[in-house]
Amino acid sequence: MAAIDPGDDALRQARELLRLAPLIDGHNDLPEALRRRVGLRISKVDLRLPVADLMTDIPRLRAGCVGGQFWSVWVPASLPEPEATRRGFEQLDIVRRMVSAYPETFELATTADEVERVFGAGRIASMIGLEGGSMIGSSLPILRQFHALGVRYMTLTHWLTTAWADAATDVPRHAGLSRFGVEVVREMNRLGMLVDLSHVSPASMSVALDSTEAPVIFSHSGARAVADHPRNVPDEILRRVRSNGGVVMAVFLSGFVSGAVVEYEQAADAVVEALRASQPEASETALAELEQHWRDEHPGPVATIDDVADHIDHLRDVAGIEHVGIGSDFDGGASLPVGLDDASHFPDLLAALLHRGYSTDDLRQIAGANLLRVLHEAEVVARRLQSERGPSELTIEELDGVDTAG
Repeated sequence: MAAIDPGDDALRQARELLRLAPLIDGHNDLPEALRRRVGLRISKVDLRLPVADLMTDIPRLRAGCVGGQFWSVWVPASLPEPEATRRGFEQLDIVRRMVSAYPETFELATTADEVERVFGAGRIASMIGLEGGSMIGSSLPILRQFHALGVRYMTLTHWLTTAWADAATDVPRHAGLSRFGVEVVREMNRLGMLVDLSHVSPASMSVALDSTEAPVIFSHSGARAVADHPRNVPDEILRRVRSNGGVVMAVFLSGFVSGAVVEYEQAADAVVEALRASQPEASETALAELEQHWRDEHPGPVATIDDVADHIDHLRDVAGIEHVGIGSDFDGGASLPVGLDDASHFPDLLAALLHRGYSTDDLRQIAGANLLRVLHEAEVVARRLQSERGPSELTIEELDGVDTAG
């Protein structure tokens, strides 16, 4: 199924459902897309109008029946910690200014009850996720300051391994999490900040699940058994998510959801590496041009809504329907499946699931109820832990013997 017919009765049913039950998207990179476009001067972009070259604006969010959105605070993983922290706070400022600029549409939400209240008032409950643990500068006090400013999940790594956590796409150094990494998870539990295991290695996933007292999330990940990309979640971890009570929010990006696209991208990477080896004097610009020439001569496969639905099927079958959500990654990658290319198309995905035999209650859980349950449970754990212990005063130097400023 390449796309849903606009007149499809399942599409009408999906939209009716989302008027009553919030669709909560686990991950959207609009803040960074705005920064790339206009720097810190985000007032130069009017999100009340359709914005060319973006996947997200207010008309698309409304057409997509979005009831809650985690806006991503992201910085390049290659930035050193002090710079990553500074830019992270700048990105957080972008999110907060963006939300406050459109009070008729957005309202900041920091609890599950606030999400439901904002949705009930007809606005989009805007939550904040920190995509990459490098932004806390290996400092629990900085982690606490991000929480105080509204951040409600942190992805422990992005593409590169940090001083205390191994990434899925980099060389491991910590057998998952270091002692300080475990302390980060413990402090996040105490604060009520969700531990996000997208982007981390399977060993990091396992250690985090061993360490956490609250349900975890994967804010934008697929099933590795369906598409063998290191960013996706192995079945042995999916089974642990069921017992943990967490939720895996299905990502949309073609390079994660389509096995054929994964293989094509691996072939393109091999071409680049061969070119780099044969032409060591070539600049990165020249290599990029040669890569594009190869891609032009070898057009790649195209992902569809069915590829995303296949991941949701597998997440349901292994982890259980109560542990599945949606995490689009709109404006965070270039290639989206046909029929899911911007934020207006969430109902199309739910319609595709209705065609596969999912019930309306299944869709309600996937759309947002499962994530709201996780938020509620994390808040309960946080209240208990705050009654038992105060803020952690441990440092990475004490726990790991690492001087991150050196």
